[in-house]
Amino acid sequence: MPDQQRSARPADRTPMTDQEIEAAYVADAPRLDGPVALAPYDPRWPEAYAREAARIGERLSGLAHRLDHAGSTSVPGLPAKPVLDLVLTVPDPADEGAYVPALARIGLRLTIREPGWYEHRLLRGTSGHPAADAVNLHVFPEDCPETARMLRFRDHLRASAADRDLYARTKRELAARTWRYMQQYADAKSAVVEEILRRAE
Repeated sequence: MPDQQRSARPADRTPMTDQEIEAAYVADAPRLDGPVALAPYDPRWPEAYAREAARIGERLSGLAHRLDHAGSTSVPGLPAKPVLDLVLTVPDPADEGAYVPALARIGLRLTIREPGWYEHRLLRGTSGHPAADAVNLHVFPEDCPETARMLRFRDHLRASAADRDLYARTKRELAARTWRYMQQYADAKSAVVEEILRRAE
């Protein structure tokens, strides 16, 4: 699922190298150099999402778009970093002028640019809700396969207690390890994500 930089790649793609991670960031890539801190599921996360969605929707009222809550904070019962992952679809993510300046006014800053991966952009900012430390806004084009994949994974985990528990166990085990970059933790989850997605299909 999405982390502060991008969602885990499919299992048939190699993990990102340090150089690829660093090249994707608009500024310097933040180092983790430690374990990942997970929090128990917070029932206020949907409320925090609704607040952010309203703020973003107001700023993008003149642009055709769709916004969804994704990532572990969108699945009741899952542990997660207290960071909201939102997925925004727009006609053309490469047209940054259509949405980046408007969202900068509410504190969301362009952090990652990946033109070779569905023109993915990531904007990051602090959350105005006490249940969440930050917001990650992933931007993709309309009808993007990655968006459909992320939402299919979310919906399956909401419906399947067995796969939700499997994913939670995997997250806790991997989070306890030491990682240089958060993306490496995300890539390490790819195999179990793909296993669960096969069942979701």
